[in-house]
Amino acid sequence: MSGRASTRVAVLLGGRSAEREVSLVSGAECAAALRTAGYSVIEIDAGPDLVQRLADASPDVVFNALHGRWGEDGCVQGLLEWLGLPYTHSGVLASAVAMDKVKAKEVFAAAGLPVAEGRLVPKAEAAAGHPLPLPYVLKPYNEGSSVGVYIVLEGANGPARLAPDAPDLLLAETFVPGREMTVAVMGDRALAVTDIMAASGGWYDYNAKYAAGGSSHVIPAQIPQEIEDACRDIAVRAHRALGCRGLSRSDFRWDESKGLSGLILLEVNTQPGMTPTSLAPEQAAHAGISFPDLCAWLVEDASCLR
Repeated sequence: MSGRASTRVAVLLGGRSAEREVSLVSGAECAAALRTAGYSVIEIDAGPDLVQRLADASPDVVFNALHGRWGEDGCVQGLLEWLGLPYTHSGVLASAVAMDKVKAKEVFAAAGLPVAEGRLVPKAEAAAGHPLPLPYVLKPYNEGSSVGVYIVLEGANGPARLAPDAPDLLLAETFVPGREMTVAVMGDRALAVTDIMAASGGWYDYNAKYAAGGSSHVIPAQIPQEIEDACRDIAVRAHRALGCRGLSRSDFRWDESKGLSGLILLEVNTQPGMTPTSLAPEQAAHAGISFPDLCAWLVEDASCLR
């Protein structure tokens, strides 16, 4: 603990992405946890003056609590590499590839991991007609937290009514019915499998993720051992395939009617939510790792890169 007091940790939070509010919460929680763990902590809202603020703070380690574009897509990671500052979570390449859902799917498929069929479609095409057989999902290919996702189910009278600010390119994927599950990977270890149930009975959208009472988490998931083992194995293999480090979280859908063949890897989050009740920290707690200890482990993991 005494060595930690001399370690200066800059926690990056906020930023400019659509997930700014989530990041502000994650960052504040991580900063508090790191202080509890004994570190000297400064919180930095990542804006245009980020380089100057980092220079003024002169941290030993940067704790990246940013979410979304610029914060988890390789941009801030490249900046920190250029400044020579060790930082938590994944590096430039893994972050960039994971955030690009199309490229990530290519990596997963090449590694033999199960993914949903899909393709990139122009916004105009998606608005004019169905780009895939029903049912299907439309989503930005480079956002997180279920921002801007549309689900078009059987019986839909027409294509999705896209918001005016929808991106010019969207990822269209075959909709996978069934249960929503997730696995956090810490280093090379799959922590647990969580079964996620939206309170509305619908899918795990932004509101279900972040609104109070929006969802319930069953940990460990009440699933067959074969499915649990497969989830853990796929999560670790996906983490490795992307070249992730630190903490990641893999999201799945499982169609129970198809058994093992109904398990699909949706995506890997290289910057999972970091509040004590977020999915990855919740799994760490289930494995006996407190939130301050998890945050401290991330700092120590980053410090090894010096």
